[in-house]
Amino acid sequence: MALLTGKTRGGKDWTPTFAETIDPEKCIGCGRCFKACSRKVLGPEDFVDEETDSTRMVMTIVNSDNCIGCAGCGVTCPKKCFTFTTMEV
Repeated sequence: MALLTGKTRGGKDWTPTFAETIDPEKCIGCGRCFKACSRKVLGPEDFVDEETDSTRMVMTIVNSDNCIGCAGCGVTCPKKCFTFTTMEV
């Protein structure tokens, strides 16, 4: 299994980690990840919490094909809602 890799500006190997999912139970809808992503991968969505019978905004992955694997969204997330995956070549 070979993984997609690249090089940093300094010449070191780098393996991109692409946003796979966001846990709506953990997400507080703060929008930090949305602001960190310049590729328009993320977007807001209403989430219905069945336990409390309330609706709140959470972030979702709306354009996964735009993700470049920088993981900036996960770095800025205060609740660590993201799961990431690498890509096989």
